[in-house]
Amino acid sequence: MDKTQPHPLFKLATELGPLLVFFFVNAKFNLFAATGAFMVAIVVAMVASYVVTRHIPIMAIVTGVIVLVFGTLTLVLHDETFIKVKPTIIYGLFAAILGGGLLFGRSFIAVMFDQVFNLTPQGWRILTLRWALFFAGMAVLNEIVWRTQSTDFWVNFKVFGVTPITMIFAIAQMPLTKRYHLAPVSLETSEAEAGDVSKG
Repeated sequence: MDKTQPHPLFKLATELGPLLVFFFVNAKFNLFAATGAFMVAIVVAMVASYVVTRHIPIMAIVTGVIVLVFGTLTLVLHDETFIKVKPTIIYGLFAAILGGGLLFGRSFIAVMFDQVFNLTPQGWRILTLRWALFFAGMAVLNEIVWRTQSTDFWVNFKVFGVTPITMIFAIAQMPLTKRYHLAPVSLETSEAEAGDVSKG
């Protein structure tokens, strides 16, 4: 099934919307109310994504499931530790998937980011390794922040720190993707080469 490409603003809204809901509800009430609102916002974002594009990115599915599980634990046990450790679990899982894939000669970065990259094998390996290390670093950073700072500081970091860091890192990978870009072979080129072979 072909996936409808949504407007960039729609994609941005489904990704940042739940985080903003989390931030404002926490500022107005408390972390437990924010956790409940965040869970609802995540589900709404996934439903909206499916309605508009008839598709939900794999990263959104994995993140959504973990948010619902750890959010439920947070509310049921009334322990904010679960929602705070949730990013560590997500980042650690992504790092393990990417790093583990490399050990077996596989690059899962395109699947995780729901994009079609056209890179050389070396480009795939380098890009996958960089993102694996990035996610591992973010897991460690989240642990440091939530264990040493206040809840409000952690919420601000989660909303206004993680997103810019991730965007800057992603932009920093553009030279690599350009360097190892593998130009697609057009149908006309393939037919011409086939003709040359047949003539030879």
